[in-house]
Amino acid sequence: MTIGCPECGALAEMSAPAGRTLARCRVCHYPLERASGRSVGAALACSLTTFALLLPANFSPLMTVHLLGAERSAVLGSGIVAIWREQFELLAVILGLTGVVLPILRFGALSIVLAAVLRAWRPRWLGRCYRWTIWLDAWAMPDVFLIGCFVGYSRVTQELTGSIDAGGYCFIVAAFMSMLTRATLDRRTVWRAIAPERGVTPGERVLSCTACDLIAPVEHEGRPCPRCGLKLRKRKPDALSRATALSVAGFVLAFPANLYPMTTSVELGHDISHRIFDGVTELFKAGLWPLGILIFCTSIAIPFVKLAGMGWFVVSVLRRSNRHLRAKTFLYRLIDELGRWSNVDVFTIAAFVPLIQFDGLASSRAADGATAFALVVVLTMAASRAFDPRLMWDAARQRRRP
Repeated sequence: MTIGCPECGALAEMSAPAGRTLARCRVCHYPLERASGRSVGAALACSLTTFALLLPANFSPLMTVHLLGAERSAVLGSGIVAIWREQFELLAVILGLTGVVLPILRFGALSIVLAAVLRAWRPRWLGRCYRWTIWLDAWAMPDVFLIGCFVGYSRVTQELTGSIDAGGYCFIVAAFMSMLTRATLDRRTVWRAIAPERGVTPGERVLSCTACDLIAPVEHEGRPCPRCGLKLRKRKPDALSRATALSVAGFVLAFPANLYPMTTSVELGHDISHRIFDGVTELFKAGLWPLGILIFCTSIAIPFVKLAGMGWFVVSVLRRSNRHLRAKTFLYRLIDELGRWSNVDVFTIAAFVPLIQFDGLASSRAADGATAFALVVVLTMAASRAFDPRLMWDAARQRRRP
């Protein structure tokens, strides 16, 4: 059976790997399939557990803090509601979708797909549903939200007494199970169970689906993929122009995101603004240097590395560069995977804003920099998703031709 490598476009003869073997693309070394630690049954168990725990995690108290006899509790969405009421609607929508709505949709739909695969049930919509769960993987962020809650809780308990409630424990387990789901999910086996790959006859001109890597005759371009339903294309449509536009927009917003305050706190009548760098500095001063390093990497280093990397990829295609192709595809894979973790800082705001609401003593609210930063994260993630790394290999091949 043959598939198309999603990163360089080379055709690869595939069979289910046995034992602890790892199948890599012979051209770009992309890991096409890994057998070790992957199981449809284990992924179903983890996905169902995540879905079941997300429900109480969203409706039960998450954390409680105490100040001079007063206490404030927060559920998972209370910070998002508070941000909405402060008229940061766009920020609240981004946080609500990625932190609450999309995780429930993803793990609910993924559980249905995996259960159908195990029971050998093949409805017509199964491939489309599975494609959407794969697409939602990057945008459903309970694991990122958990780190944001942990950072926010650590900041709050530097000054106040706090405790984790039942919803908090449910959310901790749900977030860890979501990571286990990603680790145990055998994507290629699920695709193969939905519809098997086909072989390629010598001299046949083919293309591969940009979602499930299924090989189809090149004459079928423009038709729905028989496995996942996505319209068949040789490459992602307008990949270069869309990735460039989104990266430029992210670059422009990166400056207000770093120069404007992310939050504004009121302490005994005095307004105190906090930028991203201020938050990192405070964590280091408080002795929380591991969290300081984490926030510096996710909120400062990764966004600018993503922008620089996307610029390198675009220039590489335009110049038809044939240098460092494997390094560039590996960097693209890293950028596409790590981009979601930049949202830790805005999730931190959603975690501690509802806890710091003691009238006349202390309060906290989101500021303009938070919306700009959330947009930078969304735009850079969308840019990496819009870009097609196979264009770099296509450009290099065109340069080699006389």
